[in-house]
Amino acid sequence: LLDRIDLHLSLPEVSWSELDGARSGESSAALRRRVADVRQRQIARQGCLNAKLPGAALGRLARPTPAAKRLLERSMDGFGLSARAVHRALRVARTIADLAGEDCVEKDSIGEALSLRSEIGEAQNGV
Repeated sequence: LLDRIDLHLSLPEVSWSELDGARSGESSAALRRRVADVRQRQIARQGCLNAKLPGAALGRLARPTPAAKRLLERSMDGFGLSARAVHRALRVARTIADLAGEDCVEKDSIGEALSLRSEIGEAQNGV
């Protein structure tokens, strides 16, 4: 079942002072605009959002670099990821690359996407 969930996040508790204090980082409005822009770019590039990319076209449309492909292969073998899990990680990595304004999916985007999967994130954090 967890194989069908793309993002697994554990967030730390937030204290009242953090909640009530000054905000840092990107505003909700700016983030909303950036996400809307990325969604429009995805539709213009491939006719659908990354989440809807068919597995057969994923390698061509996601455009992972050779280093990114090697990391996916090592992760599939090392963590026993299914083909579904690899495809889902590649879709998430394509979105991460889109948010960063990158044309190709780099190794760092793959690493970030893989770290958001519970079986890998827990292994990396010693859980």
